[in-house]
Amino acid sequence: MGGQKGLNLALELHEAGVLEECGTELLGTPLEAIQKAEDRELFRESMLAIGEPVPESQVIHSWEEAKEVAQRLGYPLVARPAFTLGGTGGGVAWNEEELKEIIPGPP
Repeated sequence: MGGQKGLNLALELHEAGVLEECGTELLGTPLEAIQKAEDRELFRESMLAIGEPVPESQVIHSWEEAKEVAQRLGYPLVARPAFTLGGTGGGVAWNEEELKEIIPGPP
């Protein structure tokens, strides 16, 4: 099994302790590499550690935090969910109204 489904399954089985319990060895991409690629903050830290530039970013948990980050960074912004299936749920916002479409604000 490969692709995104295989990567997600490998992480889930590792975190649940199933791989160790069953003595199963992952073939192909090492678990540490999967974790670094899938976790946005670990990926960012890895790039900075080797001197690669990364766009300024911040993890947010609410609409209020999103507004504060937008005011600090300015537009356009790329908004992405922490976990996505097939790249859905994110987008580019050129203004606050577009950001509300991506990250729903209060009614």
